[in-house]
Amino acid sequence: MPIRSAVYFDGFNMYHALDALQQPMLKWLDLWALSAKIIGADDDLVRVVTCTAVITDNVPKLLRHRAYIAALEGAGVHCMKGHFAEDVRHCKQCGHEHRFRVEKQGDVNLALAILDDAHRDVFDHCYLVTADGDQAATARLLRSRFDEKRIFTVAPPGKQHNKM
Repeated sequence: MPIRSAVYFDGFNMYHALDALQQPMLKWLDLWALSAKIIGADDDLVRVVTCTAVITDNVPKLLRHRAYIAALEGAGVHCMKGHFAEDVRHCKQCGHEHRFRVEKQGDVNLALAILDDAHRDVFDHCYLVTADGDQAATARLLRSRFDEKRIFTVAPPGKQHNKM
């Protein structure tokens, strides 16, 4: 009986890793095909999930992101969408307030997808593609509640595995 494997991408983490490589075509990466390469040769790829945040104040970026999401979904990837919020921080050194975008719901959506799929017995092996230490709690909970399931972490390109 083949091992059922599922791959879960921290989309924000993966995007920034690919962007750092300065090869724009990589931003259109086929996550289903990559997932098939990540899992074991004898494993059966049963699910691929990416969690992303959709930018809404830049129309060209929004349209490209929508097209990419549609392409991923057409290949069988489940895309969970968060959003961006504006954050204002006060700089103690210069005294000014600085506004910037903060990605919201990505980490929570990723954790929920993994744990929901574990609960529904979707996979035997879970591959978590992120270098974000925030998912350490997800991995601990999965191991403690679903001892028959295995979780593997995969660092995005150019990133190190998180020590957490």
